[in-house]
Amino acid sequence: MSDKPKPSVGIIWAPFSKGQAREGVEKGPTVVKEAGLIEKLTAQGCDVKDYGALQFDDIPDDRPCHNAKNPRTVGRANEKLASVVAEAKKSGRTSLVVGGDHSLGIGSISGHARIHPDLGVIWFDAHTDINTPLTSSSGNMHGQPVAFLLKELKDKMPDVPGFSWITPCLSAEDIVYIGLRDVDNAEHCILKSLGIKYYSMTEIDQLGIRKVMEETLHYLLANKKTKIHLSFDVDGLDPSLAPATGTPVPGGATLREGLYIAEELYRTGLLSAVDIMEINPARGKTQEEVNTTVNTAVSVILSCFGKAREGSHSSSYRIPQPQKSI
Repeated sequence: MSDKPKPSVGIIWAPFSKGQAREGVEKGPTVVKEAGLIEKLTAQGCDVKDYGALQFDDIPDDRPCHNAKNPRTVGRANEKLASVVAEAKKSGRTSLVVGGDHSLGIGSISGHARIHPDLGVIWFDAHTDINTPLTSSSGNMHGQPVAFLLKELKDKMPDVPGFSWITPCLSAEDIVYIGLRDVDNAEHCILKSLGIKYYSMTEIDQLGIRKVMEETLHYLLANKKTKIHLSFDVDGLDPSLAPATGTPVPGGATLREGLYIAEELYRTGLLSAVDIMEINPARGKTQEEVNTTVNTAVSVILSCFGKAREGSHSSSYRIPQPQKSI
């Protein structure tokens, strides 16, 4: 039985791809919407408001700054996203950002923090996405969003055009990584030097996902009942579950582990924002691979908003009695 009130959800579709080099990730929101996400959320009792698909400017002559490509375009997109997420949060809704590449984590978390400054962030990903514009080897900004958000890295960040609006809103103790298995040397140095909490796939194998989530929630919530932001990159899952993504890495989380994370966060009553990122239908070799990726992402989203694998029923439901025959 589920007596918990169903969430009020604000969906923001964010078709953006300039934080990385592969075309197609901007179509992620479309395929998720076409899979019936709004209808499925509504069917499980959620109050859904559709904020529509954001329109992002493609700034001409957007030259790299250090090792940050398309900085003005990425910065402006995130500034717009931050405003819409803040609007959704002001209205009391749980924001759901469907991307788009993971550079959008900058705007989603910044907008959330404007309304709830004491955030705890769970970053589910094969990668840490914590390179700075000075350490990135690729220059792709979807590998840099956390660096823009952390107060402790402020003095390591150069001035990047397009980002004058941002103020770092997280401390190193406010974030936990889950699912890591492809971390650059500089990123590993940052993790260790700042003492950031993380669970790579090694720790998930050693401890099991139940213990990982127990420790994660204790770490984030031990001293205060903070709001939780889940930023979920589908490449944190194994490529067999999410093949249509830009940077798949073998050996990822299972669907059961992904759903368990979502279910546990819903049970806290503190899940306040969700990002689902890096669905790229152009990277699927077949339509089946695209469908598998989309269906997996939708399943995780539904679990974030109350769908339970055990099933559920309303507290008002009564088993019907047979009518007495006359």
